[in-house]
Amino acid sequence: MTLDRIFEQDFIRVTERAAVAAAQTMGRGDRHGSDQVAVEAMRAELDTLDIAGRVVIGEGERDEAPMLYVGEEVGRHKGRPEAARAEGGAAVVDIAVDPLEGTNLCAFGEPGAIAVLAAAEQGGLLHAPDIYMDKIVVGRTARGRVNLDAPVAENLRNIADAFGREVSDLTVVVLERERHAELIADIREAGARIRLIRDGDLSAGIAAAVRGTGIQATFGIGGAPEGVLTAAAMRCLGGEIVARLVATDDAQKERMERLGFTDGSKVYSTTDLAPGDEILFSATGVTDGELLKGVRFFGGGGRRTSTLFMSYSRKIIRFVDTIFREDESMPVRFL
Repeated sequence: MTLDRIFEQDFIRVTERAAVAAAQTMGRGDRHGSDQVAVEAMRAELDTLDIAGRVVIGEGERDEAPMLYVGEEVGRHKGRPEAARAEGGAAVVDIAVDPLEGTNLCAFGEPGAIAVLAAAEQGGLLHAPDIYMDKIVVGRTARGRVNLDAPVAENLRNIADAFGREVSDLTVVVLERERHAELIADIREAGARIRLIRDGDLSAGIAAAVRGTGIQATFGIGGAPEGVLTAAAMRCLGGEIVARLVATDDAQKERMERLGFTDGSKVYSTTDLAPGDEILFSATGVTDGELLKGVRFFGGGGRRTSTLFMSYSRKIIRFVDTIFREDESMPVRFL
């Protein structure tokens, strides 16, 4: 029995709980407070699971993040992987989390904030340093047609050819950052449309791999941890991410080397970033976005969540709509 068949509902519950906690702070303008409650909720739920888990992508390093830091052990069998294996019922897993992707989006009530978890067997997710990563993300249609070292215009022509379209028919998502001024100019010169976003390049990467969103690719530099989470999603969706680590100062270079990343020119493929055979991915909407509705609250403590759950080994993509009825007299609406 595969890892995700055992823990599917458990991992969905983890992201649901983090999303609800974050959504309760939506619009209050406190990004750190929103992130903190999401972290606490996710960690508390993870510790109820029958796993010996290790966080390989988290909120930062131990001295910077009190909870869900890289290397933290979670689950009922934390710190006991060998015993967990011997007991037979517990799974030993590597976990990548972003309890609140889009902290600013949540804090200011903007679309696209999500709570995310990816998990795999030990060694199934790259332990990437918490630095920047240059990325291109495309869906199945354009898989194998992009090259991180090729000019922007060439990549766009190849993506357009894969779709049987003109470059002018493409929409590319880019984070709105000063570092992307040249990239944005190159995309405009090539003739493609651009959707600039404030935050949430993971959500944008997923959208690029799903037909019907109107997005064909994401380009640009974002976080390396988000790159690993995106890779886990791409394994499940059949899409592709190509990426390279980017160190912006000596401290980041030292962090790379400490974790064994000595080749700054290396281009990472989807399977380099997420090589596991039993990858699962769960994301719950915090605020309304392209694929997921945000948490909705009802009178009497009721709430409704929208979750995307994916399994690489079982080749399933499941949209889960959950209604929590704290008050049994609360009417249920299905619209």
